Formats: sequence, C-alpha cells, structure tokens
Amino acid sequence: MSIVDNKKAFHDFFIEERFEAGIALEGWEVKSIRAGRVQLKEAYVVIRNAEIFLFGAHISALPTASTHVSPEPLRTRKLLLKAEEIKRLIGKVERSGYTLVPLNLHYQRGRIKCEIGLAKGKKQHDKRDTERERDAEREISRVMKQNRR
Repeated sequence: MSIVDNKKAFHDFFIEERFEAGIALEGWEVKSIRAGRVQLKEAYVVIRNAEIFLFGAHISALPTASTHVSPEPLRTRKLLLKAEEIKRLIGKVERSGYTLVPLNLHYQRGRIKCEIGLAKGKKQHDKRDTERERDAEREISRVMKQNRR
C-alpha cells in the first residue's frame, strides 16, 4: 500500500530499474509517516562511503508524538539495501551517468519501505513528448466514453 508517490520523478526522469530499500527512521518519524505527513517532491538519493542516504525528504512532526525530542524534518536518513545491490548501484551511478531517485514510500508487512529508481534524466523535448502522449490518451478515452453512451 503506497503512502506517498514522487510524481515529479516520473516527469523528470526515465526510470530504468527499481529497488526496494528499508529506511532507518526514528519513532516520531514513523508516526508522522503513518499520519501522511511526508513529502518526497524535492528528495534525492546520494551514495557516500558505500552507503546510501535519502536527502530532502520532508517529514513533518506531529505535535503529540514529538514532545520530548527536537524533530528535524529534513534530516538525512540512511537507506538499507543488501551489499551486492549497493555495489551494483555504485557502479551504474559512477560509470553510466545514472542517478538515484526516491519513487515512493509504501508499507511492506507493516514496515515502511522506500522504492528508489535508477534513472536517467529527461531532456525538455522528452518531457513535451510524454505530455503529448498523455494528452492524446486522455482525448481518446474521452471520445470512447462519449461513443458508449
């Protein structure tokens, strides 16, 4: 079940591969995410010292859940992947001009997971083509609906 999607990632990038990663969260962050107070719009993934981190994900603190801690909404969170997956990602990102983007947060057996995508940036004309295709599909479905009546 999806918690939040990063629609901007699909607009700005071609997603070639997807990986599911766990996230190292604090207690107040889990409560806030379950309440839907999370945003991935400006978030990105960085590799440092053979570890993967999520930057820029905004998790707003609940006023009731964070009375005894000083919550930091934009803190860096570690993503948890297997060592072989991390090595493969490092190779692709450093060599091939790919980047890593968070695609969504979702539940997997009661745990919060982050789906990250190995992505290549879209050029402006690619974005326009995608938008044209989407508009054409929308127009076709609208006409088909009218013909059924």
